[in-house]
Amino acid sequence: MAKSVYKRKDIDTLIIYAQRGDTKALEEIIKRVQKNIFTMFSYLTDKRQDIADLTQEALLKMARNINSIKEPKFFKAWLNQIVTNIFYDYIKKHARDKKIDIDNDKLLEIKDKIGCEPGEKCLFSEMEKLIRIAMLNLPENLRIAIILREYEGLSYEDISKITNTALGTVKSRISRARIKLQQELKEFI
Repeated sequence: MAKSVYKRKDIDTLIIYAQRGDTKALEEIIKRVQKNIFTMFSYLTDKRQDIADLTQEALLKMARNINSIKEPKFFKAWLNQIVTNIFYDYIKKHARDKKIDIDNDKLLEIKDKIGCEPGEKCLFSEMEKLIRIAMLNLPENLRIAIILREYEGLSYEDISKITNTALGTVKSRISRARIKLQQELKEFI
């Protein structure tokens, strides 16, 4: 099949093709999910090199284990489980740091790639930076829960399964994360 044919296929079909050994289908899946995985990790940690390494690790694990998906419709939840588990392993490796270092000044110095014209783009970019900093200041368990809910759009039940946490605990973590984010961002919202 030509490369352009893969671009028009839905993710479920691509998964089936990849499970049959079609490497072009697997490449298309990777192209479609790598930005989301990178974004998720960027909200979980601010160490740029670690984000890239974690993303690569998640993509590799996804590629190696794609045959384990029994139902393609559960791909997103399965992939979020991989990302979450990799991040938990990352936290364990860096537990001696007590808290992952966040260089807020460095984050604020990042120049806006889209420029400041028009003003809305600049404002949106600055707000994104402030939200990211606020997210990085959350404890890991709250950060994971809120990212899976707000950025990945998962249900409380799915988050409960992915994080291996009771449903009530998930709801509590998301609520606490929202409150902490509101407090930290109150002067901007």
